[in-house]
Amino acid sequence: MTKPQPSVCVYCGSRDGAHADFAQAAEDTGRMLAANNWRLVYGAGDVGLMGRVARSTQAAGGQTFGVIPTHLMDWEVGKRDLDSFIITETMHERKKVMLMNAEAVVLLPGGAGSLDEFFEALTWRQLGLHSKPIFVVNTRDYWTPLSALVRHTIDQGFADDNLLDYATVVPDVPTLEARLRAALS
Repeated sequence: MTKPQPSVCVYCGSRDGAHADFAQAAEDTGRMLAANNWRLVYGAGDVGLMGRVARSTQAAGGQTFGVIPTHLMDWEVGKRDLDSFIITETMHERKKVMLMNAEAVVLLPGGAGSLDEFFEALTWRQLGLHSKPIFVVNTRDYWTPLSALVRHTIDQGFADDNLLDYATVVPDVPTLEARLRAALS
């Protein structure tokens, strides 16, 4: 019996952001996923970092699984040339389908949508609804304030210290790759 191809859910921006390093990290992530034969699961957009990670995964011969809600088809330019392309009715359905079809989660730089996806995955992990590893790629220290916010919720008595165990901050894509290899082996 063949072991199924692992899938990695990537949350990231539908914009490129203010620094070229963000785009580079997205493209490096896509190539890294393909090189390890890990399927990309993502929000099915063809704009911003989302588009970059998908196109670089495809260009490197990797598999792609995209999930997009109907109302974002035009805005995020639904990327229909993916290996799997699923259209949902709601954002909540999108997040559920993405998370349930992956063995690990990666957060690249992004905005409110990426934060929403991250916090839902983190909360579900905290509640025991999944045990998938979550990795935060801290390109140009982008997510340092997020780490401080999570620490603040603990310090102020709204979460236990173990909340820090559910998401691992990594500095770059090579470190992410090493951590994913350990987690998915």
